[in-house]
Amino acid sequence: MNDKNLFYTKLKGQLEDTTKFPSDYMYKFIVPAIGNQQKEVQRVFDNKGAVIKTKKSKTGKYISISVVLKLDSAQEVIDYYKKVEKIEGIISL
Repeated sequence: MNDKNLFYTKLKGQLEDTTKFPSDYMYKFIVPAIGNQQKEVQRVFDNKGAVIKTKKSKTGKYISISVVLKLDSAQEVIDYYKKVEKIEGIISL
């Protein structure tokens, strides 16, 4: 099992232990300000009822993105992480 799979397995267990689904879950990402990454993140969560907030860093080089979304299971939380991790240059917090 690679590090990423191990991370998701641990995260799933923690979410199942601490969260009663359906529940609101907050994702936080950082993307470069130059490029399409912000739009790509928004596209992943489009038409899902997500509340998305963005904020530029002080230097203007990065954008932080907070996404709050009502989800039905720990697996659904992980599925969104896996979709977003394909976006180049993204950092998940």
